[in-house]
This record gives sequence, structure tokens and C-alpha cells, in this order.
Amino acid sequence: MSLPEIYLKKNEDKRLRKGHLWVFSNEVDTQRSPLEQFAAGDLAQVKSDDGKVLGTAYVNPQALICARLLSRKPNLKCGSNFFKERLTTALILREKLFTQPYYRLVFGESDGLPGLVIDRFGSVFSVQITTAGIEHRKDSLIAAMLELFEPTAIILKNDNSQRQLEGLSLESEIAYGQLPDSVIIEENGAQFKIDILNGQKTGWFYDHRSSRASVANIAKDQRVLDLFSYTGAWGIPAAMAGATEVTCVDASEGALTLAKENATLNQVVDNMHFVRSDVFEFLKQARLDNQLYDIIILDPPALVKRKKDFKQGYEAYRRLNHLALQVLSKNGILVSASCSYHLSRENLHEILRSSGKHIDRHLVFFASGGQGPDHPIDPASPETEYLKTFFCSVSASL
Repeated sequence: MSLPEIYLKKNEDKRLRKGHLWVFSNEVDTQRSPLEQFAAGDLAQVKSDDGKVLGTAYVNPQALICARLLSRKPNLKCGSNFFKERLTTALILREKLFTQPYYRLVFGESDGLPGLVIDRFGSVFSVQITTAGIEHRKDSLIAAMLELFEPTAIILKNDNSQRQLEGLSLESEIAYGQLPDSVIIEENGAQFKIDILNGQKTGWFYDHRSSRASVANIAKDQRVLDLFSYTGAWGIPAAMAGATEVTCVDASEGALTLAKENATLNQVVDNMHFVRSDVFEFLKQARLDNQLYDIIILDPPALVKRKKDFKQGYEAYRRLNHLALQVLSKNGILVSASCSYHLSRENLHEILRSSGKHIDRHLVFFASGGQGPDHPIDPASPETEYLKTFFCSVSASL
């Protein structure tokens, strides 16, 4: 039985033909294919203006991104076998990249599963579903996961604002099994206890693992400041690598409590400090107190979540980098990152250039980074490339 059809307006198929997976509501010929005929999560064939099939998508008529392609094939059957095939392909790549089962297993569009993120913590899986199309097929997804992985627990982390845009509930739940009292992962030679249910996003951020390893490589005998430290993923490997002192700053008491537990777990708690503070206020006070640090890690949450927030977010990034440079020691290193898709690499580049110039410092980039290999980038979907990091050596003005 053929699926219902969505026709695009003339010339609105170009982006899809280049490999992108999204259909925006203003691209649909609603005279030929009214979106109101679909319920959120329905499957449909997407066709160009001249009737050529572009693929099978799931639909949400109420969303700006009203359809997302799952396959270039027409009349796709999206059951447990479909998910098993996509999960197997994703797993093959991760097992080539990592020797231990701690990684992002599924990264949305890049793994052919738009609206889905899965982080693997050994035998525990944290799942983020952000679209009605995947939500309505979660039973098939979970069935495929059970067959492939024999998990201890599968947690649906639903506390994501994107779900609101799709009309979905925000209550997280344990979809299968029982969550162990303690979940411990390994990264860069360190162990970390994570809080999946109460933590941010899936409970952990795998995306910076490569940059964190680079910081650890240069941390010996350095005084390190880890801003927006969360549970210590940057600071603890630095301390383990021989940093003389590591200060972790975060506004969340719960995150810092877990960071301290992780420092104890890795036997570096004696040369680490944990400060609950707004980062802006901490940096202002550190400047007044003439505190200087040899390495400063500046890894804030997304400050430009939507395009319309760009101006305000850009200014926040500028202020943070400006303040951080003022408490950096002579010949120190600033590691500055942004996970905001709407703040480009060029934007961050300019923020750092202008901040260094403003305080009369000579700033050079000696390395740059992005998301780890378990967050692969689909070249046809620029939205899959979001993370950017610059490693800056900062000295007195020439």
C-alpha cells in the first residue's frame, strides 16, 4: 500500500537532492498536499513538483520542519528491522573508533535517524527523542535495541525543549530495565560517575573528548581554571596529568558535588577546588583579586540557541572571553569553545581576535578542535557540525 504524498513547490527540491533531510512547511505545495491531512508522526512520500519521488519522511504538520526524510526509498516500512539496520551501521563505526562501550551511538541525521540521539554508557543507554516521528515509533526502536545490545537499562531523556515544539511530553522515564545505583563511564583514562536522570542532556557530553585529551597533554605543572565545569570532564584529566591546581567553577551545586565525587574516584581531589558561582561574577572577582591561571578552559552552554538570539549571545561570548583573558597568566593558554550552531567558527575567531587586541595581548591559535568522531558530520546537513574550539597562546603585545 502506497503512502500518502507530500508535494514540494517548484524548485524546492534542490536542497533535498543534495542530501539534506529536512522539509520546511513553506516549501510544501499545500494546494496539492494539504498538511492538515496528516497527523504528527505519519509517514509520507515526498515528491518534487514534477512528481519524482525524493524519499520517505515522517511528518509533523504543526512544526516548522514539517517533514524529515528517513530514506530515499519510497514507501519505507519503519519498524524494528529499519531501526536495527540503522543502529547496526552506527555501531560498526563506533566499534572501529573506540575500544570501550562509552560513546554517542546515534547522532541524528548523521546516522540516518533524524530526531534521535543515543548515548551509550556501557550497558545503560540514554535516549533523546525530539520529534513526533521517532516518538511514535519508540517501541520499534526499543525492540531493536533489546535485540542488538541486551541493555541493563534504557532511559528516555525527555526533558528537552525541542520536544515542546513537536507537542511531546517532557517527563523522562525508564523505558526498560532498572537503572543501576551508580553509572560509571571511562574517558581519557579517567572514570566519571554520571547522573542520567537529573543531569543535563543525556547525562554526559561526549563531544569534547578529543579536546579534553589535548588539554591534559599540556596540563603538567600548570594552574588550571575550568569554567562551566559541570561534573569535571575537563578538569579531572588535567589534574591526573599533573596540573598543580585545578579550579572548577559552575553554577550548579549538584554538578559540583558530582565533580568532587569524580575527583575522589580518580584520586585527585587534594589538588582540586570546586566553586559554585556565576562564571561572569567569578571572573570579575578573580580580576579584582589579581588571580592568574596558566590554562583557562571556557566551555559555556549554548548561548545562541536560536538565530534571533544571536546579538545577545554574541555579546555574552565576547564578555566571557574578554574577562577570561584578563585573568590569564603571562604566556598562558585559553581554550575557548562554543556549542552554539548559530555562532560560527568565524564568529568565535573574531571574538578572540578582538578581545586580545582590546587588552593589548598577542593571541595566536596553535590548535583547533571540533566534535569527537562519535558525532560525525553529514556534509549535506550543516546543522550536524556545531562544535568549535580554539586553543590560544596568549602573550604580551608584540
